[in-house]
Amino acid sequence: MAKGKYEYWLTPEGLIKLEGWARDGLTDEQICKNIGISRETLNQWKKKYADISDTLKRGKEVVDYEVENALLKRALGYTTKEEKLTKDGEVIELEKEVPGDVTAQIFWLKNRKPAEWKDKREDEEKQSEGITIINNIPKPNTAD
Repeated sequence: MAKGKYEYWLTPEGLIKLEGWARDGLTDEQICKNIGISRETLNQWKKKYADISDTLKRGKEVVDYEVENALLKRALGYTTKEEKLTKDGEVIELEKEVPGDVTAQIFWLKNRKPAEWKDKREDEEKQSEGITIINNIPKPNTAD
């Protein structure tokens, strides 16, 4: 009986490759291409084989944290060291202050504290115009 293609990907070597690809930031589509399967097949494998699903989640979690940390660093600003060559040919080290990025700050706040920072929703705008939204049906506000 022929072995299924999935069997290799359940071995320690196969799982290490999967985790590495996920950690490197590859999408599921790119991982499928590397394996030589369709996206539907990978989805079936993830449902059927917890090792594959858990491995991909673990790998993606690492890169997600790295991106989250980079976004926070960019939002807050940071200090970095640079090397510069003087006219005399001497290499000196300088500290450079990188200011916080307003776009990164807005993105962070809208996602981490949406109740305070989200843009106005259409429902809120209609309420301010004297219309109350109940079960997605606009009703005029009336004074009792």
